[in-house]
Amino acid sequence: MTRIEVIRPGLSTTVQDRGRPGFAHLGVPPSGAVDANALELGNRLVGNAPGAAALEATLDGPTLRFDGPATVALTGATTPAPHGVCVSFERGDVLEVGRCLDGVRAYVCVRGGIDVEPTLGSRSTDLMTGLGPAPLRAGDVLTVGPEPERPARPQPARSPELPAEPVLRVSLGPRDDWFVPAAAEVLCSQPWRVSASSNRVGVRLEGPPLERARTGELLSEGLVTGALQVPSSGQPILLLQDHPTTGGYPVIAVVHSDDLWLAGQLAPSQCVRFALAARTPNPTS
Repeated sequence: MTRIEVIRPGLSTTVQDRGRPGFAHLGVPPSGAVDANALELGNRLVGNAPGAAALEATLDGPTLRFDGPATVALTGATTPAPHGVCVSFERGDVLEVGRCLDGVRAYVCVRGGIDVEPTLGSRSTDLMTGLGPAPLRAGDVLTVGPEPERPARPQPARSPELPAEPVLRVSLGPRDDWFVPAAAEVLCSQPWRVSASSNRVGVRLEGPPLERARTGELLSEGLVTGALQVPSSGQPILLLQDHPTTGGYPVIAVVHSDDLWLAGQLAPSQCVRFALAARTPNPTS
C-alpha cells in the first residue's frame, strides 16, 4: 500500500470521516468532517465510499510526499493546488496544499482513504476528548487503504461557492425563553463577526450582547452540533463537531443541519447573518 509522509503538517490538519455519532451519553462528541459535503464530494471524485477518512486542513494545508501511486482530490476551501479534480501522483511526488484562499477548511481525499486505527467506529480526530489519531506532525507517515471497487471520476466537480456574508437558517429554542423578546430580533437582524479564537469545537461570534430575561443558572443539559450557546458575556458560540455533549449555558437557537457545512467554512473576521426558520421544541415541554 502507498504511504504518505508528512513533510509539513500545516496549521491544523486532522484525519476526519463522518464521525462517531451516538455516543453523547458517554460524553463523546460526534466529531467528523466539519464540511461533510466537501468530504463526500472528494470521496466521490476518487471513487471512495462517501464517509472514507480524509485529511481536513484548516487555514493552511499540509505538504505531503507519496512513496507510491495515489489518486487525490482536493475539495472544500480552494487552495493554490488543483481543486475539485482527480490528480495522479507517483513515487516521490510531493503535494503542497497551501493556504486556504476562501473558507477555512480544505479536504485531501486519497483513493483508498486514510487507513488509521478506528476508535468507537470512526477514524476521526476529536480535539476535545483526544480520541482518534493526533493532529498531523512533520515526519508522520500515513497509510492509504485498499483500492476501492468504484472507479475515480474523470470529470471535475467544484465545491459550492462560498458567499462573502453567509446566511445561516436557525430555529429558535430550546432556551430562547431565557432571553428578552428582543434578543431573537437582535440575533437575526444584524451581522456577527467571527472571532479568531474559533476552532472545531465552536465558532465564537462578536456583536451586541444577547440580553437575558433570566439570570439564574441553567442545569447542564444536552447540546447538539449547530447550537448557538450564549454564555454570560451575551456573545453566542456556534457549536461545531467537537463540541461538548452537555453545557450549562442557554441555547437561544440551532442552525439548520443543511447549513452546517457553511458554518464550518466561516473565516476569522468574516461576518455571518442568521435567518429565522421554525422553532426548536423545549426539551422540558
